Amino acid sequence: MKHLPKHLRPRWRYLAVGIETWPNAEVDRRAFQRALWYGAGNLLGDAGSADADLKLLSFSFSGGAGEAVVRVRRGHVEAARAAIGCVGMIDGDSVGIRVRGVSGTVRACEERYMGRAAASSTQRDVAFEDAERSAVVRGDACDVRIESGYVGAAAFDTE
Repeated sequence: MKHLPKHLRPRWRYLAVGIETWPNAEVDRRAFQRALWYGAGNLLGDAGSADADLKLLSFSFSGGAGEAVVRVRRGHVEAARAAIGCVGMIDGDSVGIRVRGVSGTVRACEERYMGRAAASSTQRDVAFEDAERSAVVRGDACDVRIESGYVGAAAFDTE
């Protein structure tokens, strides 16, 4: 089969995406891709979702933070950003997703926007609600363990 000429090939843009969730959440590649497709389908409809053609190219996640590169057709970047912003839950776990930037090549996307995952997390005990509790600390943010799960807190909330 003959290749298409360069001017007829589809053109792509690459979105660097940051992912943040509770420390005990498990998010894998397949679940994230499925959440992207459902978000795009619900917001853009079947035809709009097919036009945008969101595809997960790279994915890494551990300890409540991760990052991904999502491929989208040129001209559909704004719709893709909106669809990615609609993803709030992955396999029952709440997630925060942020588009860090858009690039024309995968290499430029990785060089400019990737590798900025949240700082390494540490486990320590903090004073919260008049009790000493276990917490996962990432930078200025603390995820304090309570009876029903985790609560997000800033450093000044845990003194």
